[in-house]
Amino acid sequence: MTEEIILLLASNSPRRRQLLALGNWKFNIIVSDVDESQLTGESPKEYVLRLAQAKALAVVEKAHSENIIIGSDTAVVDGDAILGKPNDEEDAERMLKQLRGHTHQVFTGVAFYRVCDGKMLTELCVTDVPMRGYSNDEIMAYVQTGDPLDKAGAYAIQHPNFQPVASMSGCYAGVMGLPMCHVMRALRKFDLAPETDVPLACQTLLNYQCLISSKILRDS
Repeated sequence: MTEEIILLLASNSPRRRQLLALGNWKFNIIVSDVDESQLTGESPKEYVLRLAQAKALAVVEKAHSENIIIGSDTAVVDGDAILGKPNDEEDAERMLKQLRGHTHQVFTGVAFYRVCDGKMLTELCVTDVPMRGYSNDEIMAYVQTGDPLDKAGAYAIQHPNFQPVASMSGCYAGVMGLPMCHVMRALRKFDLAPETDVPLACQTLLNYQCLISSKILRDS
C-alpha cells in the first residue's frame, strides 16, 4: 500500500479508531451524522447494515475519488428488542438489569464504499454475549462513571472495572464496534492488504483468544 490515504472511517468512536489502526493502514476520520431510528418491521441485521451504509454514504461529499469509506453500526439485541444508547442514567440502569445473567446478541454491520465507482460491500458480525450476574451496587457504581451513556446496551465489554461479560467465544472486536477479520476480508476485495498480522494484533490488544478468526478469513 502507498503512503496515500485511501481509507476514511465515518465514525467518531475511539474504539473503532483503535481497532482499525491495528492494520497499519493510513486513514482519516470523517464523522457522519445519521438518524439511527429503527424502521417498522426492520430486523437487527437489516438495521445495522442499513445504518452502516448510511453512515458511509453520508460523508461521500467530503471524500476524494480514490477513497474507500468505512461505516459501521452496532446494536445490542435482547430477544426481539434492539437496545440503543440509553437516554439517561435511569435508562442505563434499566438496560443493565435487563441484560444481567443471560445471553444476548451483538450485531455489527460494516459497509465499505469505494467512491470512484460506487462499489459497496457489507459485512455482518453476530456475537453471542453471556452476561454475568453483576449486583445492583455494581450497576450503580458503573452508571455513575458515565461510561454507559454513549454505549449501545449501556455497557462497554472492555471496561476494566465493571467487566460485564461472563465468558465469550465469538468476536470481541465486533462487540466493541469493528470486527477486524471482517474488515480484512472486505478490504482484500479492494486489493488493500494490512501491513501487520491483524488477528494477532487484535488478540494481543484485547487480551482475548479468538476462536473464529481463521474461519472468517478462510471464507474470504
